[in-house]
Formats: sequence, structure tokens, C-alpha cells
Amino acid sequence: MSTSRKQVILGAYLGGVNHHTAWWHPRAGSQIDFTTFEHTARTAERGRFDFFFLAEGLILRERAGKIFDQDIIGRPDTFTVLASIAAVTEHLGLAGTINATFNEPYELARRFASLDHLSGGRAAWNVVTSFDAFTGQNFRRGGFLDPADRYVRAEETVNAVRALWDSWDAGDVVADRAAGRFLARPDAGAFAVHGSQFDISGRFTVPRSPQGRPVLLQAGVSPQGRDFAAANADAIFSPYGKLPEAVEFYRDIKSRAVAAGRAPGDIKILPSASFVLGDTEAEAVEKFRTISREQVTGQTAVILLEQIWNRDLSGYDPDGPVPDIDPDPEAPPFIQGRAFVHQDRFATAARLREVAAAKRLSLREVVIDQFERGPLVGTPAQVAAQIDAFVQQDGSDGFILGSHLVPWGLDEFVDQVVPLLQDRGVLRAEYAGTTLRDNLGLPQAHSATAVATGS
Repeated sequence: MSTSRKQVILGAYLGGVNHHTAWWHPRAGSQIDFTTFEHTARTAERGRFDFFFLAEGLILRERAGKIFDQDIIGRPDTFTVLASIAAVTEHLGLAGTINATFNEPYELARRFASLDHLSGGRAAWNVVTSFDAFTGQNFRRGGFLDPADRYVRAEETVNAVRALWDSWDAGDVVADRAAGRFLARPDAGAFAVHGSQFDISGRFTVPRSPQGRPVLLQAGVSPQGRDFAAANADAIFSPYGKLPEAVEFYRDIKSRAVAAGRAPGDIKILPSASFVLGDTEAEAVEKFRTISREQVTGQTAVILLEQIWNRDLSGYDPDGPVPDIDPDPEAPPFIQGRAFVHQDRFATAARLREVAAAKRLSLREVVIDQFERGPLVGTPAQVAAQIDAFVQQDGSDGFILGSHLVPWGLDEFVDQVVPLLQDRGVLRAEYAGTTLRDNLGLPQAHSATAVATGS
């Protein structure tokens, strides 16, 4: 049996304006200026991270019909940002969240293949879906998709995009000056896709990119989402930052991947996490408590619970008990633009009440306790040990790390924790591969038929 230690995959996450970011901090930078994206990306590359990750918001979130500034995610166009970052980095992967519901396969395939060429093989697509009419109102097909069909469309979209990428073989462009021949075969780029969502055919304009296919990322929690991710994704974002549920999720996804005809190593599991460092454990814990209370104001805590209860909870005291009324899932969405689709509202409300009672927590305190995304808190040595132990115990294959302080917060991790992970032999000292797929330890993507048929 091999005793080699798993290598830790690291992604850098740059969030928008929400309760995870301290936008009000005196040292906080802009959420839209290019220097913010550039600094984060350069810092991640200095720390030998695998990739830089951008989420995306297609619409401004609303509470009772009005935009609320405690939780707005808005940013420049993802492709424009990632293409710009490609010009100021050399090795860092470039992962963008792009919706499969409101974009066409040809557009998606062309843009990601172009980014892969421009970056030398560093592009990754985080596939997300949507079905709600609220988000759809910004598009020509607002509200057209039945919720039951969102994964049907997503899977057909991914298959169609792959068909377009595979319509070119690696050797199709020969550019033989002596023979006066540019293409190896006259039908390079030909594709045809027929399914319930798409009926398209033509010639794809972008030759095969350095990775063959850009890396595919996905988040799936429901059984349908897990099956989709296990069959299609190269990496999946895990919602579990604590053992043993993280181990159960890890094993479940890997087993589903095997059932789909893949090897366990063909898909990587990556939870997101924040971090707070201190010279001592006590200092780090106190810093974490202070930051958490500054991030989750009383108003923010109430709003976060309103997305679960689907009710106006503004009459409840944030320093009082968790609401004793039941959620109202049948009412029109009270919070718009923030999906709540993976959990049972009644069970979640009951769990929050139980936690509050057991720990004697107020409404605001239970939100702080339960809504934090797997914090890594301690001295640099302790945080390095936490990351290493979590990965070695198959809680994940790595982490997507974000800081409350944009864009400077990642510097602290790179300067203090990265060297310790390198000393442990679980993080590269230098990039070995030339593409993101290489650095993630993923199998090479080989060309397949360019004819795809939807199920």
C-alpha cells in the first residue's frame, strides 16, 4: 500500500459584497477595480495555488422587493476579468462561474476555448444552473425553465459544449508551408448536437485548446446534483467543512464517479473555507469572534434567517430567541436572488432552534455559529495542520480559500501558512505542469465524436 501523502489543492476565492467580506474595513479594497483581482491572483500564484475562482451574480438580490446592501454580489463580466488576469499570471488556473441556463453552448464553448488558448491551458468552467423567473427576467427567456428540467438542460449543455471542443483534434492544424496545407482534414470543427434542449449543427471556429477541454467544476448537494457532478465534473465544491460528514460526502461522490465509469481520482472534492490567523490560538479565536460579530450584524442575521423562513422576520430581536413560527415555503419568495433549494426549510428551522437551545444562543449568535463556511482558526502551524489532516483523512482533496479582507487577506495565508504546507511535503514548491489539468492531477482530455445526442 502506498504511503505517499496526498497533495493539497488550493483555490483562491474572491467574493462579492456580502456577510463574508468586510467591505467596511479601512483597508478593504474595491470589489470591482481590476487591481483587486490582480492582487489576489498574483498573491495566489506566489503561494503556488492551483487556481483563482470567481463566483458570479446575474441579478441583484432583493428583500421584499427592494435591494438590500448587506448581501449584494455584483462584479464585472467574468470572461473579461479572467482574460485580464491571464495577462498578469503564468501558472494560475482561471475558473469562472457561468450559468448553463441562460447561455448557449456555442457561446460557452467558444469563450472558454478562447480563454484556454490565451492563458496557455488554464481555463476552468464552474457550471451552475438556474430556473427562477426572478433571475430570468434579466434574460430573454425569463422563467421559461421548469425546476425539474434544470439538470436536464445543464447536462445537455455540458455535452454540447464538449462536442464542440472535441470537433477539433490536436493534430488538425498542420500549417504545412511547403505543402501549402493548413488543415489535416476538411471536416475539422464539424459538429451536430440533437436533444430536448438543443438542435444545432455547424463548424466550431476555435481549434482544440491546450487542455483539450477546459476543466469543469460543479457544486451538487441533492442526489440529482451529485449524480450530475460525479458524471461530468473534474472537481466539485463540497458544502462540508467538518468531519465526518465531509468524509461521507467525499466517499459518496467518488463512488458515484466510479458508477459513472470514471476513476476515483478523476474528480476532486473541494470545500470553501475562511481563515483567521493569530500568534497564539487564543488570539486567533478572539480575532475570529470579533470578525464574525462585525460581519453578521443583527440586521444581517435576520435577513439570513428570512431566506430559510421565507417570512418577514424584521420584528424579531436579533439578540432574542430564534423565531418560534414555522417557515412558509408556499408564499412568494421573500428573499429573491439567493436560492434555497437543497434543504428542507422545516428541518433546517428545527435544527437551528435545537442548536440555539443546546448552546444557549440568541438569533444572531446561532447565525454566526451555523452560517460560517468551515473556518480555519489558529496559529499558522495549527491551520497548516488542520488543512493537512483534513485532506489526508479524505475530507477533501483541498480547499477554496477566501478572506474577509479583500484583496489583502490572502497575503497573510501565503506568507505564513504556505511555507508550512510546503515543509510538510503536501504543497508544491514550484509548478510542475503547464496546464491547470496537469497541476490538479487530472487525466488528459481526449478528443471524442463531435456528434452529441441528448437523452
